[in-house]
Amino acid sequence: MTDVEKRPAAGGARSDEVRNEAGRRRTFAVISHPDAGKSTLTEALALHAAAINTAGAVHGKAGRRGVTSDWMAMEKDRGISITSAVLKFDYDGHVLNLLDTPGHADFSEDTYRVLEAVDCAIMLLDSAKGLEPQTLKLFDVCRSRHVPVVTFVNKWDRPGREPLELLDEIEQRIGLRPTPLNWPVGIAGDFRGLIERTSGEYTAYTRQPGGAQKALEEVFKDPEEARKREGAAYDAAEEELALLTEIGAVVDMPSFLAGESSPVLFGAALPNFGVRRLLDAMCDLAPAPKPRADVEGDERPVEAPFSGLVFKVQANMDPAHRDRVAFVRVCSGRFERGMVLTHAATGRPFATKYAQAMFGQERETLETAFPGDVIGLVNATALRPGDTLYADQPVSYPPIPSFAPEHFAVVRCRDAGKYKQFRRGIDQLDTEGVVQVLSSDLRGDQAPVLAAVGPLQFDVVMHRLEHEFGAKSELAHLDYELARLTDEAGTEALKGARGAEVLTRRLDGALLALFADKWRLNAIKRDNPSLRLDPLLAGTATE
Repeated sequence: MTDVEKRPAAGGARSDEVRNEAGRRRTFAVISHPDAGKSTLTEALALHAAAINTAGAVHGKAGRRGVTSDWMAMEKDRGISITSAVLKFDYDGHVLNLLDTPGHADFSEDTYRVLEAVDCAIMLLDSAKGLEPQTLKLFDVCRSRHVPVVTFVNKWDRPGREPLELLDEIEQRIGLRPTPLNWPVGIAGDFRGLIERTSGEYTAYTRQPGGAQKALEEVFKDPEEARKREGAAYDAAEEELALLTEIGAVVDMPSFLAGESSPVLFGAALPNFGVRRLLDAMCDLAPAPKPRADVEGDERPVEAPFSGLVFKVQANMDPAHRDRVAFVRVCSGRFERGMVLTHAATGRPFATKYAQAMFGQERETLETAFPGDVIGLVNATALRPGDTLYADQPVSYPPIPSFAPEHFAVVRCRDAGKYKQFRRGIDQLDTEGVVQVLSSDLRGDQAPVLAAVGPLQFDVVMHRLEHEFGAKSELAHLDYELARLTDEAGTEALKGARGAEVLTRRLDGALLALFADKWRLNAIKRDNPSLRLDPLLAGTATE
């Protein structure tokens, strides 16, 4: 045994223990366009891993409960995911950390933060719609972060497109070579079952009433028995499989991990068809946690002393306690509840007495955690997304950038007597990253300017101000579309300029110049060529 293997990691854990535990972890997100079935798939995965007993419904139909990952009141009312959620459960000797993400483009910044915390992603496609705009944008984020992608073609129980057509679209539009693991028998809308490419086994599915329980599976090891059962549909599937073999569309781990190919599986999340196979694939294919690069570009080994990245902050998950939870991805070492860590941004100590494991809105006390796990640190008022925590050996991971806002509005509290609650709510939502809060000398603190990637973020702010902080407010939209970073010289040059304004971004003090449109921006740049007007990270994640 080498000296490195003998050296204890944080909390007294030996390096080999940390490596072994990290090797059991699979931390992944589900990404998709809205309405592709992401929350339904998340629920089905938890059901098949026996983490829940009954799968909920996105809209709570037929008396079924709602899905575990959509716990906010707005999510239940609208049937869409607004904030990301973490579900941790065991499956087949592995520890799975599943992160459900918002699909709507207006909440893409939250999804971006989640993708900073995962090692793999499931790209969910609607069998009828294929690659949709938001799916393309999220895949670009995965590509930029070198996150390998497994593709799951969903809703095969409904009318849709030809499977070979979908594979061709994946390759042509995003340059990702699709390599199917299984193949559907029966066209979309007439789903019979799945053929496993490596073994040739055929699994037929029978839906349970309402889809709240696992579908019944019948496995045929003899192709002739499967052919007798399914007839021409099975013959057609075998012909397509032969074509895939001929063109060499087989799973290749190096190209998958390099982001050049994507294993593809078919199924239907609502009736739970093909979900168990997807779970197995994530255990087999998704990479375990690996060393993470710090701000200097040096990689910190997983067996190094504890370090973690804060990728999300959420307040009032438990309305009875009004707490604030920081979600921390363990990057290295062993975490033990009660450890005193160092907050890299301030150098101050941070106690971890209240550490919890998250399962949607539910949580329980967590004693230990390893690389790949997500820790919920309660009442973490000093933490914000992008912060680093560490033990023993200092480290700072690259910060998580903010997207360029494209929508702006002034918010005011309707009741002057509720101003303290209003300010507390605005400051809280700002530090969570729900919206960017800007201030200006012109309007003062009583009328902050909200800057958002999409207008639905304003709805979340107004709802939470009223229902969580008791400060009902009103919103007035501003006629700006673009934001650029500027400096004091830019502030002076833009004073009184038509269609432009400079505001201070509250938390980091940066000066943001707002413009009515790109033509106004270009005109001002033409008249002031030396003016500093730097772009922010694009909200589309493609620029």
